[in-house]
Amino acid sequence: MTHVEIAVIEGARVVREEAEALAALSASLEGDMGQAFGAAVELLAGTGGRVIVTGMGKSGHIAAKIAATLASTGTPAMFVHPGEASHGDMGMLGAGDVVLALSHTGGTSELGDVLAYCADREIPLVAITSRVDSLLGCAAHVVLQTGVEREACPINLAPMTSTTTTLALGDALAAALMRRNGFSSTDFARFHPGGKLGSRLLTAEKLMHTGDALPLTGPEILMADALVVMSEKRLGHVLAIDTTGALLGIVSDGDVRRHMGSTLMGRSVSEIMTREPLTVAPETLTSEALELMSGSVTALPVVSDVGQLLGLLHIHDCLAHT
Repeated sequence: MTHVEIAVIEGARVVREEAEALAALSASLEGDMGQAFGAAVELLAGTGGRVIVTGMGKSGHIAAKIAATLASTGTPAMFVHPGEASHGDMGMLGAGDVVLALSHTGGTSELGDVLAYCADREIPLVAITSRVDSLLGCAAHVVLQTGVEREACPINLAPMTSTTTTLALGDALAAALMRRNGFSSTDFARFHPGGKLGSRLLTAEKLMHTGDALPLTGPEILMADALVVMSEKRLGHVLAIDTTGALLGIVSDGDVRRHMGSTLMGRSVSEIMTREPLTVAPETLTSEALELMSGSVTALPVVSDVGQLLGLLHIHDCLAHT
């Protein structure tokens, strides 16, 4: 057997064993651990401060990721290194906080000072560990058990399966808290204003054309005049509104081509326009608006909940920010 064949077999084994551990964890959540998980979510949701996530070694790396996920999804959280906590950073834990401590064995000595500090100040503690009867498990108010008895590591020493299941439980907590707190994509956008992700989370009101940039006309205006407006505003559309500013319809350059003929210029906008066109609300994400723009749709009127025209979102502006 070649080195490549051995590598493939070993890689597949690791992924299979970790997948089996995750499947067992999912079954546990839907069974015996469900009540504990619900209690953990309520404890984290009810904090008046922050969720302090801590762990040593590889568990510490997982803890930092969980803290970042919680913070980005509406639950104030931060990672505190247990070693640093013993040398002054314990002051980061305050009244109203909840500690989420991670340890596969539950006997990590570096967590001892954190556990004592929490007990002394009555700071609620949630543990993620494989051993309920460990030091960490006994000190915690709520224990989430990973159920991992053996690592996928060939020599059963390097944390693999335990960190995978711990990370999954952290994601499960974050997702459950999002559901519980009604955390929306709009909320998510507020926490991710920069980079590629931030651009996908821009809302229609941030990119829409407004005011004098809008190609506005009345429904009875002749198409000869409406085409002048369309040409001047360079958005490939004309928006028909009534005297109150409510949207009545839209004429696209595609509509113009479809109605092209000797009588077009003498016809009114109301004869050509698409009534009740596809529209979006100002809080609609541009990524969602792009999904609506397919085929011949290249722009979407942005309207209020009572039908007032607020702006026009063009596909070119959306694509420029993706």
